Amino acid sequence: MRTDERISTFERDGLVFDVVDAGPLDGEVVVLLHGFPERATCWREVAPILHEAGYRTLAPDQRGYSRGARPRRRRDYRVTELVGDVIALLDRIDGSSRVHLVGHDYGAAVAWSTAILHPERLRTLTAVSVAHPGAFLKSWVRSSQLVKSWYMAFFQLPWVPERVIGVASGSPLLRGFGMSDEAVERFLAEMVEDDALRGGLHWYRAMPFLDPRLPRQHVSTPTTLVWSTEDAALGRWAPEHCDEWVDGPFELVVLENVSHWVPTEAPEALAEAILERVVG
Repeated sequence: MRTDERISTFERDGLVFDVVDAGPLDGEVVVLLHGFPERATCWREVAPILHEAGYRTLAPDQRGYSRGARPRRRRDYRVTELVGDVIALLDRIDGSSRVHLVGHDYGAAVAWSTAILHPERLRTLTAVSVAHPGAFLKSWVRSSQLVKSWYMAFFQLPWVPERVIGVASGSPLLRGFGMSDEAVERFLAEMVEDDALRGGLHWYRAMPFLDPRLPRQHVSTPTTLVWSTEDAALGRWAPEHCDEWVDGPFELVVLENVSHWVPTEAPEALAEAILERVVG
């Protein structure tokens, strides 16, 4: 692992991505992938705990979020492209070393997909608030998950989601999913005022381009799934059956009375779960 420089950006196919690189330069690398509608700052309370344990963290602003990486077409946001961005970051670090990968929300979907398509690049996987794509899709017919996922259909509409979510007073939709007042203010600054909201929504609008391999293939990487009981976006069935899609070591960590926004609402508990996986 290269230890002689910090990484503030990386490039792929003419796009430039911003990265927050912190912690000991000689530590094992933990890559932190944010979800929607947040950016790398969502890890600001988790990362220092990992640094104290000796790990280096790299948290990118992903495609649609970084100012230099906002293509216009929705097919440019299909999950295989998002995975390609992660691999470009890993190549920027060191093309031969493996990392610990952590993802929250849609960042967890990208992390699962990276583990499926590029298991040789990962030491461990910690997914937060999103199950393996196979377990998630199966939960639509085995539970009430389809109802919980109504927003995915809503996000397919042109323009309307931007206007509903990005209202200046703070989105009632996000508050309905348990987002705090402080997080809503950060969302308004980082997503609405910085014109990143449409790019984030394009992750959902690219879902019709899903690679059909992803829900069928198993994960061999040692994996932890962190799920919270008050998560309005993900029900219990998929997390409890996720082990059926993981062939390697697997652990489900359940956080009681925590909403969907685990990295900002329960950073100590999440950091503990990450450390138990990366050390074990």
